[in-house]
Amino acid sequence: MRLILARHGRTAANVAKALDTRPPGAPLDDVGREQAAQLAERLAGVPVSAVYASWAVRAQETGAAVAAVHDLSVVVLDGLQEADCGELEGATDPASHEQFLDVYEAWLNEEFEARLPGGESAHDVRARFVAAVESVAADKPVVVVSHGAAIRLGVGALLGEGAETRYVPNAGLVVLTGRPGRWTLEHWDGAEPVPGDVTGGAEIAW
Repeated sequence: MRLILARHGRTAANVAKALDTRPPGAPLDDVGREQAAQLAERLAGVPVSAVYASWAVRAQETGAAVAAVHDLSVVVLDGLQEADCGELEGATDPASHEQFLDVYEAWLNEEFEARLPGGESAHDVRARFVAAVESVAADKPVVVVSHGAAIRLGVGALLGEGAETRYVPNAGLVVLTGRPGRWTLEHWDGAEPVPGDVTGGAEIAW
């Protein structure tokens, strides 16, 4: 089984560093639409069996570009949404951004109970994300379009204790192979090469 996890393309909220975590959220901007088109071209030769996306418009728009080249429709899947920022939803001020970064850093240090006021913990995000992607894993590759923090936290849970995770760029890919309960990292866009694990910026041998 192969899970192709993709982050959505860029939005105006990304540029503004707005905490945009709840659907429908901001749509793709011009750059984001181009990123989605490039992602679709990149995956055009992969035998994709299904394309799933979160509730967010930006994820569905990114997924639609990929699905179109495979004559598929995007299926909205609960559990793929971004980590909820609670009371700071929509904030753009530096203080709120710093507060978010403090919680995010705590998650990266495996302090999974940390959360923003009224928001989700990493435990919450990991549990729903893992349940969602493992429910759709299939013999042929599936594409799952989600969000930066959700993918990073979810992949950490899928790979198991001590797994190294990294930032996921807009329209970036993380590819896992295996089966539910036992996954191996095949590729992480933008990562430094790690022998036998991450291929970095190299193209994937589909």
